[in-house]
Amino acid sequence: MYMFHYLLILWSCSLHLFIPPLCLQQDSCETNMLVWTVCAALIVCGVLLRHPYLFQDVQYVLAKIKRRRFVLKCMQTNYSILDRFLDLVKTQPQKTLIYFKDEMFTYREADVLSNRAARAFLQAGCVKEGDAVALFLGNQPMFLWLWLGLLKIGCPGALLNSNIRSKSLLHCLNCSGATTLVASEELLDAVKEVLPHLHEQQITVFILADRCETAGVESFIDKMNQASSEPISKELRSHLTMQSPAAYIYTSGTTGLPKAAVVTYSKVWNFSLLLATTGVNSKDVIYDTLPLYHSTGLLVFTGAVERVCCCHLLLCAGIPVVLRSKFSASQFWDDCRKYNVTVIQYIGEIMRYLCNTPQKLSDKNHKVRLAVGNGIRADVWWDFVRRFGEIQIREFYGATEGNFALLNYSSKMGALGRHTFLHKMFFPYAVIKYDADKGEPLRDSSGFCMEVEKGEPGLLVTEITAKAPFTGYVTDLNQTEKKKLHNVFKKGDLYFNTGDLLRIDEDNFMYFHDRVGDTFRWKGENVATAEVADILVLTDCVKEANVYGVKVPGQEGRAGMAAVTLMDGLKFDSTVVFKHVEDFLPSYARPRFLRIQRSLDITGTFKLIKTKAVEQGFNPNEITDPLYFLNEKERNYTPLTPDVFDSIVAGNIKI
Repeated sequence: MYMFHYLLILWSCSLHLFIPPLCLQQDSCETNMLVWTVCAALIVCGVLLRHPYLFQDVQYVLAKIKRRRFVLKCMQTNYSILDRFLDLVKTQPQKTLIYFKDEMFTYREADVLSNRAARAFLQAGCVKEGDAVALFLGNQPMFLWLWLGLLKIGCPGALLNSNIRSKSLLHCLNCSGATTLVASEELLDAVKEVLPHLHEQQITVFILADRCETAGVESFIDKMNQASSEPISKELRSHLTMQSPAAYIYTSGTTGLPKAAVVTYSKVWNFSLLLATTGVNSKDVIYDTLPLYHSTGLLVFTGAVERVCCCHLLLCAGIPVVLRSKFSASQFWDDCRKYNVTVIQYIGEIMRYLCNTPQKLSDKNHKVRLAVGNGIRADVWWDFVRRFGEIQIREFYGATEGNFALLNYSSKMGALGRHTFLHKMFFPYAVIKYDADKGEPLRDSSGFCMEVEKGEPGLLVTEITAKAPFTGYVTDLNQTEKKKLHNVFKKGDLYFNTGDLLRIDEDNFMYFHDRVGDTFRWKGENVATAEVADILVLTDCVKEANVYGVKVPGQEGRAGMAAVTLMDGLKFDSTVVFKHVEDFLPSYARPRFLRIQRSLDITGTFKLIKTKAVEQGFNPNEITDPLYFLNEKERNYTPLTPDVFDSIVAGNIKI
C-alpha cells in the first residue's frame, strides 16, 4: 500500500509538471492545463487525507538521499571537514566561530591557534603520521584547537571522557594506541594516579598549563606559545582519505570497559549534515553545553563549521557556537539571552532540569526557536514547550558507531521519527523480534529473523552496506564482530545491532523502549555493568556483584543498582564501599542502590540473571534483602527504608 501511495503522488506531480507544457502546441492549452492541475490536486488531497505526513516523509527521505550523495561526492574529491573549515577561514576570517565566557574567537583566530597546536606536536617530536593523541579535558576552546591541529597534521584525536579515572583511563589510552596524552590542568591529579603506568608505556604527557612542577609532565601551553602560527603544509595529511579516522569517541557498548568507536572523516560529515537537516541555518547561534568528547557535542562544532542547504546542496556560511564548560540550569536562559542564542542542544536530562527550576517571569523572554537532541520524554516535552514557549523540538536517534539515524521531523511528542516504506527502501533497517532472556534475536524455522507487529517492542537493526558502513571499534575486533548480525533476512546479508529496543505505533511513529544487554543509560551516559561490577568486587567485603539499571519515577534512563554477596565472615562496610566507588567510578556510574544477598541468581552456563532483579527494582516493601542507597549528603551508603523509598519516589530525595 505504501508503494502505491508514493507512486500515486509522484505520478500526480508529474502530470502537473510535465503534461501541461506539451499542450502549448494545442489551441486549448489553458483549458487542458486547468484540467490537469485540478486532477492532480484532487489526487494529492485524497492521498494526504489518508496519509497526512506523506509530504514530510518524502521530503525527509529526499534530504537524506541528498546528504548521502554529498558525502559520496566529498569522498570522491577527498574534501574533508577540515578543508571546509580552511575555506571558511579564507572567506569569512573575522566571523565569530566560538563564544566562551567573555571571550570570542573568529575563524582566523581558530586557524592560528590550531596551527600553533599542530606545530607544538610536531616540534615536540612525539607525534608522527597517523599517530593518535589522547585529549583529556572538558569543554573549552582549547579542545577544538587541539583537535583541529591534529587534523592538520593527519592524526586522529582520542577524545577521552573527562570523568574516567584509574583503570578506565589506562584502558582507553591503550585501546586507542595513543602515545601522547594532553590533559587539562584541572585533571592533573587524575593523571598523577596513573603516571607510573604511563611512563612504563612510554606515553608522552602534556598538561595545559603555563608550567608544571610534576616530573615527567611537560607544559603544552609553553610549547604552543613558542610555536609559529604559519599554515600547516597539506603534504602532512596527504595520506588521508575519507575513510581515515578523524577521531576515536568512546562508548560503553553492551559489556565491559569503554570501546573506542572509529569516527572517519566521512562520518564527521554525516554528523554535521544531521544537524543541518533539523532546520538550523546560517543566521542561527547555537548553545552547546554537552561534552565535546561525545558525538553529540562534536556534532554541534562540526555543524557550525559547515551548513548544507538541503535544497541545492550548496555550502553556506558557518554558524557561531556558544560553548559552555558545564551545563547550569540556573544560568541556561541568562546565557541564551546574553549571546542571542536561537538554537539549543539537549539530552533528556537537560530538559528535565530546566523544567524543574523555579518559574520566572522571564521564562519566555529569549530568542530560542529550535532545540535539537535526544532522550526527551513526552511529558517533559509538553512541560518544556508550555513553560518556555513554542520552541520547535527536533529529537534525533543515532549511535556514535552506528550507520543509521532517525529524526522526528513531525514534532510528535515522545517519538524518535517515522517508519515509512520509502525510508526503509533507501536506508534499509528493521525492528525485529528479540528474546530478552537469551539476549539474542528470535529466528523462525528457516533461521531468519522476524519483524515485530505494530505496538510490539523489538530490536532495531540496520543493514551494513558500502553506502552505510560500520567501521567498528579500534583494536577490538571481537567487540566489532559482536555488533554484527549475519543472515538476518537472507543468507549473506549483514546488519548492525543497535542494542536498542524500539516500537512502532499504528500511525508509524517510532519510540524508544529500552536498551538490551549489560548497559543502561543514566545522566546522559551509557554505563557498562561489567565495569561497575569489576570495581565493586575490589572492596574487601564484596565477593560478587550483579549490576543493572532500575527505573526511578520522574527520572530519565535507569539508576544503577547492584546486588552483591559478601565475603565469608565479613559485614557490609558502607563507608568503605562508598569511598571506593567515589574514587574509582565517575558519578553517573556509581550504583545508587545496593542489595545484599546470600547468593546471586545464575543460569546453567553461570551467567548472572538480571531480569528478575530489574523487575523487583529497589522497593523495600517487596524485597526482604537489606537495601542501601547512595547518600551523598552523608557520604555513605545508608539503609533504604520504606520512608526513604517514598521520599525518593516523590522526588524529595535527589539521587
